[in-house]
Amino acid sequence: MAGAAKGVAAFKVIAEPTDLPEPLAEPGVDELRLETVLGALSDPLRLTIVRKLLLESEDFDHSCGWFGLDRPKSSLTHHFKALREAGVTRQRQYGLERRSHVRVDDLNARFPGLLDLVAAWTPQGRRAAAGLGPGAP
Repeated sequence: MAGAAKGVAAFKVIAEPTDLPEPLAEPGVDELRLETVLGALSDPLRLTIVRKLLLESEDFDHSCGWFGLDRPKSSLTHHFKALREAGVTRQRQYGLERRSHVRVDDLNARFPGLLDLVAAWTPQGRRAAAGLGPGAP
């Protein structure tokens, strides 16, 4: 178990399969910047994506359809790209599909405890969790 936030079930890290495509362009571990990572996580939808990957992953990586988000594909593409470019997630291309997973080892090495905070975060209301604005039921 990787995460151990107080009062939250620990998140699991699924072992990386051996036959994966190369990851898309991303910053190296030494290039991860706290302000960039926090900027990517400042959006409630992106925070929801990362939290879901940490707590509910069934496979090593997941396509955007797995998340069940009611958003246009272009909007989701933007959010997944922002997470990848910040170094929060790693994406691989499988034919026409991109799949993502959280860079747990890299983020824990650079920012210990950050992913525990993400896993412990609780969205406020259904619409807020979907990134649709504050105060929504």
